[in-house]
Amino acid sequence: MNHMKKLMATALVLTIGVGIVLGSSAVSTVNAKSNDNKANTQNQQQLALIDPNDTALLLVDPQSGLLQTVKDLDVPTVRGNVRALAKMAELANIPVITTASVPDGPNGPLIPEVKDLPNATFVPRHGEINAWDDPDFVKAVEATGKKTLIIAGTWSSVCMTFPTLSALKAGYKVYSVIDASGTYSKMSSDITLTRIVQAGAVPVDTVSLVAEVQRTWNRSDAGKFAAIYAERVPNYGLLIESYQEAYGAGQKAVTK
Repeated sequence: MNHMKKLMATALVLTIGVGIVLGSSAVSTVNAKSNDNKANTQNQQQLALIDPNDTALLLVDPQSGLLQTVKDLDVPTVRGNVRALAKMAELANIPVITTASVPDGPNGPLIPEVKDLPNATFVPRHGEINAWDDPDFVKAVEATGKKTLIIAGTWSSVCMTFPTLSALKAGYKVYSVIDASGTYSKMSSDITLTRIVQAGAVPVDTVSLVAEVQRTWNRSDAGKFAAIYAERVPNYGLLIESYQEAYGAGQKAVTK
């Protein structure tokens, strides 16, 4: 009987010991998972916004002839947004690739603000409707070493959509700038947006994209970013002007 009690006591001690060890291990596992979750959350937050250091801008076929056929947006808005993207790319040191579809024909040449970009690489095509079907265009994209692409193109239903779908298939992350593209009807625009979203592209507007690239006002070129907003959103420009006037008047009053 005494022997049996000793065995039972030993078993109880072992059970408690194992429980403590397992409990300690479980706590460690939970803590480790918690730390991993925090790290993953931080990584996801970083990945949720565009990384300007891993980004290239593709301006596909913003041509004078094609722009005349745009009906879903007013042409001055599209043209101004393309110009804003080019300025953003210059400020953020984002490489720019441009291309045109049969510029000697009715589609017309690239608009001057794109054709004359000093920091852009122009890739002539040989009749390909989808810019991504031109090997030279793909090589130019690959040469940037970037895996995130901002794409704007006129028409959005063709010149923006086709390279967007091809780039997604090739493993790139794509931001499609809807209001810097434009197409021939509202219905076409709606179908295009649905198609690229289903394929995995991220639809954006110009101003929100510029802010996403800028990230912070605590930078030396913040005033130049503000100038982009003021141009694209005139009421924001008025806000800046009124603040500057009020601030200047206040400074003069203090110094008197």
